[in-house]
Amino acid sequence: MSVHALQTCRESAEILIHPASCSGGYLVDESGREIAITEQMIQHACNELERQWVPAPSRAGN
Repeated sequence: MSVHALQTCRESAEILIHPASCSGGYLVDESGREIAITEQMIQHACNELERQWVPAPSRAGN
């Protein structure tokens, strides 16, 4: 899935139905369907980044 477009929550009925679940953006899948970016999706992505994070190697002379 790639990010093709963003749409604010105010422009969507999603905020009326689930206001806390909308982060302000959408992903557009290969079929052109908009998928709201949820808090759970953001938390999952952050957890994955934290799990996979590797510190940069030290530079000599700094």
